[in-house]
Amino acid sequence: MTPIGNRQSAIENIEIDLLLEAIFRRYGYDFRSYSKASIERRTRLFMSGTGCASISEMIPKILHDQDFFSRLVQYYSVAVTEMFRDPSVYLAIRKNVVPLLRTWPHFKIWHAGCATGEEVYSLATVLKEEGLYDRATIYATDFNDENLQRAREGVYDIGKMKEATRNYQQAGGKVSFSEYYHARYGNAAICDPLKERITFANHNLAVDGAFGEMHLIFCRNVLIYFNRELQNRALELFTESLVNGGFLCLGAKEDLKFSSVSSRYEVVDGKSKIYKKKG
Repeated sequence: MTPIGNRQSAIENIEIDLLLEAIFRRYGYDFRSYSKASIERRTRLFMSGTGCASISEMIPKILHDQDFFSRLVQYYSVAVTEMFRDPSVYLAIRKNVVPLLRTWPHFKIWHAGCATGEEVYSLATVLKEEGLYDRATIYATDFNDENLQRAREGVYDIGKMKEATRNYQQAGGKVSFSEYYHARYGNAAICDPLKERITFANHNLAVDGAFGEMHLIFCRNVLIYFNRELQNRALELFTESLVNGGFLCLGAKEDLKFSSVSSRYEVVDGKSKIYKKKG
C-alpha cells in the first residue's frame, strides 16, 4: 500500500497542476513551467488566508472570481529587489557595456522582470551619469500590474535610501544619490527626469513574444524561479530580441551554461553574468 503521506502529496500535485491549467486557460498566465517547489509554497501561503480547505477548492474561485485570481497572482510574483542590487554589476556595466553603447546613436534596453522598478531606475542613473540617457529607450516589463504601477510611481520607503546610497557609491556613483530623488512624507520619490525614457508595460515571459532590436537586456534573478524548459524559452526570447553584438545581463545565480542558446554568446564578465550575442 502507498503510505498516506505519499498519497496526499500525489493528490496535491494533481491539484496544483489543475490549478495552473485553470489559470492558463482562463487568464492566459502560464505558471505551468515555473519551479514546482516555489509554486507549491506560494500557493499554500495564499490558501492559508482564503478559508479554502484544499487547493482544489480554490479552482472554482479562480475561474469565476477575477479579484480572487488577482490576489493569487501577487503571490506568484517575486519582487525581491533594491536600488543598485549587487553594485559590482553596475560597475561592470560602466566598464564593459557603456563603451559599446556609446557607438550607437540610439539604443534600446529591455528590463525584463522589473518588479517594482528599483533596478530600472538604478540603470537609468548609470546611463544619466555616463551621458547616454538621452539616447536610450528603456522598456521595463513585468506580469504583475500592481508592481508595475509602483514602478511607474517611483516612490519608495525613505528608510531604504541609506542602503541605496551605499550601493550607489559602490556602483561607481559620481554625485550625491540624493540628487535623484525627493524626500517627502517618509518616502523617496524618483525625480521625473529619470523617468522620461522609461516605458513600463505588462509582459509575461512564459507566454508573450519578443521585443525587437534590443541592445541590452537586463533580466536578473528571474530565471531562478523557472524550470529548465521555461528558462530556455525566456533565453531564446532574449536572443531573438537582441541585435548582434547586444548584451544580456543575468542574475548572480543564473548563467547560460547548458542552455539552448549558450553557443550564441560570448562571456563578457563571468562574475557579473554579462554576455554578448555573437554576430
